[in-house]
Amino acid sequence: MKRLPLLLLLVLALAACGPGAKTYTASRTRLCLAAHGAKIGVPVGDIVASTATGGAFRAQLTDNFVTVVFGASIGDANNINDAYHHFTGKNVGINDVLRQQGNAVMLWHEHPQAADLSFITACLK
Repeated sequence: MKRLPLLLLLVLALAACGPGAKTYTASRTRLCLAAHGAKIGVPVGDIVASTATGGAFRAQLTDNFVTVVFGASIGDANNINDAYHHFTGKNVGINDVLRQQGNAVMLWHEHPQAADLSFITACLK
C-alpha cells in the first residue's frame, strides 16, 4: 500500500510526457512548409491568430489555405481552439475545418483533403 502513491505519481509523470505534450514553433514550421512549396503569408483579419502567444501564419496550398496558430504551451493552444469555437457562428461547421495538434491549431479555409492535412502536420516542427 505504501507504494501506491509513488506508483500513481510515476504514472502521472509518464502521462505528461506522452504524445500530447509535443510543442512546435511557428518559425521552424513556416520554414519547412515554404521549403516544400507552400506560400506563406500573414493571417489578415483573424483576431484570434493576431493574439497567439506562439505566432501565426497562413499557408497557401494548391486549392486551399490554412491558418496555423501556435500557443506558447498546449494550454494556450487549447484557449486558441476555444476562442475559434466561441467566435464562430452557430451555423458554421467549425469542427470540420479546425484541428489541433499539440500547441498548434490549424484553421482551414475549406475542409482539408487528407494529403493537405498530412502535408501540414508533417511540417510541424
